[in-house]
Amino acid sequence: MNRLASTIPGVDHHRIGLNGTELHYVAAGTSGSPVLLVHGFPETWWVFHHLIPLLSEHHRVFAVDLRGFGDSATASPEHDSATAAQDLGDLIAHLDVGPVHLTGQDISGPTTFRVAATRPELVRSYAAIETALPGFGAEALADVTRGGAWHIGVLAAPGIPAMLLTGHERAFLADYAIPALAADPGTFTDNDIDELARAYTRPDAFAGAAGLYRSLLSEGEEIRELAARKLQMPVLAVASFSDLTTATMRQVAVDLTAVRIDGIGHYVAMEAPGRLADTLRSFYADIDGKH
Repeated sequence: MNRLASTIPGVDHHRIGLNGTELHYVAAGTSGSPVLLVHGFPETWWVFHHLIPLLSEHHRVFAVDLRGFGDSATASPEHDSATAAQDLGDLIAHLDVGPVHLTGQDISGPTTFRVAATRPELVRSYAAIETALPGFGAEALADVTRGGAWHIGVLAAPGIPAMLLTGHERAFLADYAIPALAADPGTFTDNDIDELARAYTRPDAFAGAAGLYRSLLSEGEEIRELAARKLQMPVLAVASFSDLTTATMRQVAVDLTAVRIDGIGHYVAMEAPGRLADTLRSFYADIDGKH
């Protein structure tokens, strides 16, 4: 395995070949029900490095780099959320620990929702953190005339991310992406930014995000069709920066718990890991107690 720039005590790093790619993931904890953490953008598994120790006291915890992110293999120009969902489903099956508490945030929302909707036997519960779904309003996040973010359109445009962001990855993170969405940008240390910048300076490092953002702008009808039969497993909506998460999940889930974590920005796992851990542990424990 290639040397990783940053790690934390108590996690093991793994690589697995599946679905025509290679995924990197970390694992921590030796007992308890399994949890799979799935990052967003501009992120990697590293954004959970404060959360993992808090959850692994009571759970087996896995955090993955999606295809095209972090230390997983780069993505092709045709990458989309359906492919990413197949990757995740195959990873859960490979882990062979039973159905997981699937926990996704930000742009991984459509991907993780697809897993919950199409392979429910793999999912014990679904937690959606600061995310939304196309077909239910997420497309508006790209509408700059109504307060949307310009980077979504940039990332979705073929060839443009490499043209504009290559050589400026750290500045993009430190001067735009983090301060624009974090209530306290100081939550991210220089080491955190260095680690994320390391991942995004790889060749074709924006291809994974580009594929997921293109999907966001085109898959609304398909997601609505998948959501026609609402999710039957328990669902947790965690909102902090936007109310869209809760509004979306109310439309696609039968059994919803909604929690708002106030006083922070968009990066919940980095800005409020203790409060997020308490929320997740309570949600997981209630479900595990019924099994």
